[in-house]
Amino acid sequence: MAETALVTGATGFLGSAVARALLSAGHNVRVLVRPGSDPRNLQGIDVEIVHGDLSQPETLEPALVGCTALYHVAADYRLWVRDPDAMYRTNVAGSAALIRAAAKAGVSRAVYTSSVAVLGIDKSGKPADETTPVTLDDMVGHYKRSKYLAEEAVTKSARETGLQVVIVNPSTPIGPRDIKPTPTGRTIVMAATGRMPAYVDTGLNLVHVDDCAIGHLLAFSEGKAGERYILGGEDFSLAKMQSEIARMSGQRPATISLPVTPLYPIALAAELIGRITGHEPMLTRDTLRMARKRMFFSSAKATRELGYQPRPAIQGLADAVTWFREAGYLR
Repeated sequence: MAETALVTGATGFLGSAVARALLSAGHNVRVLVRPGSDPRNLQGIDVEIVHGDLSQPETLEPALVGCTALYHVAADYRLWVRDPDAMYRTNVAGSAALIRAAAKAGVSRAVYTSSVAVLGIDKSGKPADETTPVTLDDMVGHYKRSKYLAEEAVTKSARETGLQVVIVNPSTPIGPRDIKPTPTGRTIVMAATGRMPAYVDTGLNLVHVDDCAIGHLLAFSEGKAGERYILGGEDFSLAKMQSEIARMSGQRPATISLPVTPLYPIALAAELIGRITGHEPMLTRDTLRMARKRMFFSSAKATRELGYQPRPAIQGLADAVTWFREAGYLR
């Protein structure tokens, strides 16, 4: 029997992939959309659109009435913000309010999209997992702190309401429909257009956005309430990532590896300009602090307990480059 699922964040990169995965599986899909959101990722798909906002709790329960499932993918994902309070209102208070509203509306089960950003990093350099120790003090920047606190708030609200909530922690999604684009998407565009002359020696875990979306459905059907599951793919150094993108795009790969410390004055200047213009800087001090650690993760638990099987990450990079080219981002 088809579920009727509400998806938050469906105008965004990962959320739109989750909506499409649900439709492909034969479910009815309702999407919560903020007024004024970019609708391009919803064009051509059969979803019911309802308007609401995580920062306005009174709009949430009406959107959930008649739904049996909730996929809460939406988040304020920016590595730099003028007004950090707005990010906490959306990511922390909004997520807790949504879980409470889902319980009142009769939703039976929910998947909450957290992030590997809230997980610990193994000091030995091996891939971290869901049990790697971490504290709030380890969180660099407001985005990471807000997502860490949001995961705690969602867990608390689930416990208080009795709603079954499974938590997923995506790594770094890549692939088609990154319309904003995300910080990683911007890196792909720069490398694909020959505008990345140097790189920082860091690393991240890449996963095809469509595989990550399927992982959400597996978490709903197979996951244990109260558990968290990393939805990742493959670990890549930034050097290897930009080299592969350059090869796909006919560009010359960057060969200069930059040390992090001398970049801090540049990041500070970029942030000051951002405060004046209102535009998110391409480089921030928090980005550099995060770059000091290799964000490598293991999805073994999701593979073992959910049957999660992501494709090689190189296919995600190829699909991302193709989509950015066809969408006109690589001019």
